[in-house]
Parts: sequence; C-alpha cells; structure tokens
Amino acid sequence: MEFFCYHRDRPGSAALRQALREAHWSYLDRFAAEMIARGPTFEGDVPTGSVHVLDLPNPAAARAFAFDEPGYQAGAYRDVLLRRWRNGLGRTMADFPGGRTGGHRYLVLGFGEGRAADLDPPADRDELIAYGPLLSDDGTAWLGTAALLRAPDAAAARAVLTAGRYAGIEVHRWQFGGRPS
Repeated sequence: MEFFCYHRDRPGSAALRQALREAHWSYLDRFAAEMIARGPTFEGDVPTGSVHVLDLPNPAAARAFAFDEPGYQAGAYRDVLLRRWRNGLGRTMADFPGGRTGGHRYLVLGFGEGRAADLDPPADRDELIAYGPLLSDDGTAWLGTAALLRAPDAAAARAVLTAGRYAGIEVHRWQFGGRPS
C-alpha cells in the first residue's frame, strides 16, 4: 500500500529541524527500500515541511512512520497530512528522467470535493516526478490528488490539476530529498 505523508513545520521550528537533521535522515534511511519520493518544501529559502511517499504494509505502519519521525516527536511540526496514495506513474523519484536538479520543483496538493477528479496522470508526463490520488485508509474514497513536478512557475504547477474540481489547491516549492552527496 502506498501512502503520502506531509509533515508541515510549526512556525519558528527551523532551528529545531536543523538540529534534528541527522536524526531525521537516519530515521529515513530505515525506509530507503520503501521510499517512492521525499523532500522538503520551502517558502523562499525557509523550509516549511517534509514530504514522504512510501510503500508500506498497512495504515498502522504508515501512522507509525509519520508519528515516530524524530521531528514529529520533538514538536517541529504543526500537523501531518497522511493519506493512502496510488502511484499513477509506477516509478520512484529516482526514475524521473529530468534528474535531481535543474528547473523549479513543486508539490501540488488538491483537496477533494465532490466527484473524483484527476485520478490518472495527464497525458504529458515528462515533467511529473510523482502523481496520484489521495485516498481514505481503506482506499475506496477519493480525498484529493498529490503531485510532485517540475514547472516554470507555481501557476504552471497548479495547472496540473483540473480547475474548479477541488475545495482547495496548495502549491509549495519542493526539492528532491535525501542526504547530501
């Protein structure tokens, strides 16, 4: 089962997140085989959160992953968005043909309302890093859509989701995660 996890930073927690950097990476190292995508979000140069998309055995394992994370345990996050997810591209971020660098990268979150939308990736997949619907724990109800992509700007990133089909859409600057080389 695939899960989308977004830890959103608590305002003023940048120093705490920096202090926990090695603990965070060490924790994530334990999930390397399960990781589909990961990386921080930003506003300007200030980190605002941490995205993790993983393949885990069940919702209980996903909750354990989200709430045992060192930053969460230390109070660095204001909240956690955790949803079942379906990998519409069938690949990991490591398989993205555009590579780890170059261009602007974004996280786009569409919060569902009404009939399901954007269940399948758009036909032009070249700039998509990860894409899929956000689902209920049992995988039966559509709750929205999440995408990681490369785009020229935030407006172009937002356009990956169908306008007017969501209660709200968030766009966050994002970058590939992992230990620096």
